Amino acid sequence: MTFSVASQQDPAFEPWLERQLSHSASAMLASISPVSLVKHRPGFGQTIRPLVGAVVASPVLGNYDPDPDYFFHWFRDSAVVIDALRLLYVERRIGDEALQHLRDFTRFSLALNGLDGRAVAAVQGRRARVAPELLQYLREDHDLARIHGDAVVAETRVNPDGTLDILRWARPQHDGPPLRALSLLRWVAGGHLDAALLAEVTPLIRFDIDFTLRHWREPSYDIWEEESGHHYYTLRVAGAALAEGAAWLEGLGDTTQAQRCREESQAVLRLLDDYWVDERDEQDDRDATRGYYRSRVLADDRPSPKALDIAVILSAIHSLGTEATHGPADPRMQATLERLDALFDAAYPINHGRAAGRGAAMGRYAGDVYCSGGAYYFSTLGAAEFCFRAAAMGGDARQWLERGDAYLATVRAYTPDSGDLSEQFDQRSGAQTSAKQLAWSHAAFISCASARRIAGAACQAPRGR
Repeated sequence: MTFSVASQQDPAFEPWLERQLSHSASAMLASISPVSLVKHRPGFGQTIRPLVGAVVASPVLGNYDPDPDYFFHWFRDSAVVIDALRLLYVERRIGDEALQHLRDFTRFSLALNGLDGRAVAAVQGRRARVAPELLQYLREDHDLARIHGDAVVAETRVNPDGTLDILRWARPQHDGPPLRALSLLRWVAGGHLDAALLAEVTPLIRFDIDFTLRHWREPSYDIWEEESGHHYYTLRVAGAALAEGAAWLEGLGDTTQAQRCREESQAVLRLLDDYWVDERDEQDDRDATRGYYRSRVLADDRPSPKALDIAVILSAIHSLGTEATHGPADPRMQATLERLDALFDAAYPINHGRAAGRGAAMGRYAGDVYCSGGAYYFSTLGAAEFCFRAAAMGGDARQWLERGDAYLATVRAYTPDSGDLSEQFDQRSGAQTSAKQLAWSHAAFISCASARRIAGAACQAPRGR
């Protein structure tokens, strides 16, 4: 389908998009149930053999040499991947094997709920198997001993063999359960599941909704696993999961729980209204969108240099629903994207003097120092998807389509002919850095391409008077 200036200016754009989509589909699937891979962590006395249903963040083994070790099942990343798997299935790029992947993922996820860190902490000689220079990275017994019940799914990540992560890490993190619930609810809403699979998925959805009800008000670590506090992204996906969960529960006849979810979802949205940072001139208050949604509120409301964060934009596409506020059609959310675009346009050398038709390569927040410090594929693709979602929701659709294609053109410029996508492409050279073949990067491309098709169809559909 050709509908944008990218296609009109460069006839190779659409063929590239199709090729990359096919490659990203294959590359992402390599992270699901990677049972042929074995990960050795000799310094920690570990050999990890993934189980069916696990989703690794990257199937390319790294050991901070320099690529990081991403051979873990992240609750957040796996939910994003399973949602992208649904898109591949709906668009008939993958057959019924997608349903088997979903079944395996569900069983793996439910089994994790039975993990108990007290048993791990009680193992005699646990620390003796770890190389002395690595003991600083090993979790303390008391930290492991508290991991049981709800605390398991707040672990951020587990090993893909279904065991607890024994390394020090940022915990707890509360975005995984609501993201997983949203992903599964979309599978259900699409009518893709037979009665048997629906019966397996239902307990996991209920668990994730109940977890979100119990814990959304509590502080946790942000999407980047760096700061503890109350985070826009985590709250937004929690609110969306509760809203979608309420509709689902209503359909099951569980009206009491549905009403509770609905009330709590509304409470989340009211709280998020306070995350707006108003930067209007006191002498001129005509423009109501001069500001941005801050990404976090830390303890004692301390300021954070990460207040302006792409996580806010990602929340708008990961929690996409019917709400007018806190989504791509929200003028304040659009203003937040403007501020982020300006930030990275100025900060990243690869954005200076870029070719016509290319958008800014996007990162996470100002001053990022992780690996190359950005740019990130999922950030730039997230900005593109945001634009396509905004186009589908009305307004100046052509402008949003063009802008989304401009971000995609930048992704294309820094994607090798192989179609491989790492986590980052260097802000100075554009070379790929950090974890190779990041499942989230490929999932973001799949989701972005789907949003582009939806936007194109919506813009071409005849409109009533």
